[in-house]
Amino acid sequence: MTTDPYDLPDVSGLVVGVLGGTGDQGRGLAYRFARAGQKVIIGSRAAERAEAAAAELGLGIEGADNATCARRSDVVIIAVPWDGHAATLEALREELRGKLVVDCVNPLGFDKKGAYALTPEEGSAAEQAAALLPDSRVTAAFHHLSAVLLQDETVEEIDTDVMVLGEKRADTDIVQALAARIPGMRGVFAGRLRGAHQVEALVANLISVNRRYKAHAGLRVTDI
Repeated sequence: MTTDPYDLPDVSGLVVGVLGGTGDQGRGLAYRFARAGQKVIIGSRAAERAEAAAAELGLGIEGADNATCARRSDVVIIAVPWDGHAATLEALREELRGKLVVDCVNPLGFDKKGAYALTPEEGSAAEQAAALLPDSRVTAAFHHLSAVLLQDETVEEIDTDVMVLGEKRADTDIVQALAARIPGMRGVFAGRLRGAHQVEALVANLISVNRRYKAHAGLRVTDI
C-alpha cells in the first residue's frame, strides 16, 4: 500500500519556536506562522531582545532566550546566521533532544562578484545540525524565502514552494504541512539530508536573480 503524498498531518496545534527570531528571516517566519494561527515563540541569546521583537510583531508571539524557546516548542526552526550556527546548536543539544528541528540556514560568502555557496565540512548546514544534534529529528526547509516578503504585512500570499529534506517521512510530512499553513506556500519533499547542500547553495543564485530583476524571487516545482 502506498501513502498519498498529498495526505499531510494536522499541525495546527504545534508550538513553533524560531531560534534567531530577531533576524530578518526568523522574524518573517515567526510573523507568517503566527498570522496563520500557529503558536510561535521567538528565541534569541538575550531574552530581552526576543521579547522586544515579539512585542513588535504582536499576534500572540512570545519571546524568550534560546534555551527556553527550544524547551517550550514542538518544532524548532534554526534561522541563526551561519557564523553562529555550530555554536548555537552545540549549546542547545539537551534542550533540542527529541525535538523536530528545521534548519533553514544558508552557508554563503560574499565578494565583489556577489554571493557564493560555502561547503561546510559536514556537507551542508543541515548535515552539520544533524551531526551536532544526534538526539534530535533534523530536517531542512524554508531556505528560499524572501525575508522582505515574509515581513511585508501587505502581502497576503507567499507564492513559492518550499523544498523539504529529511530522513523520516513522518518528520518531513510535518514540515510540509507547516509550510502549507502559510497562504500561497507549498511544502515539497526533495530528498534526504545528503541533498541539502545544493538546496542551500541555490540561494546564491536567487540572490543574483533578485539583484538583476529587482525582485523577491521564489521557486515553483511543476507537474506535481
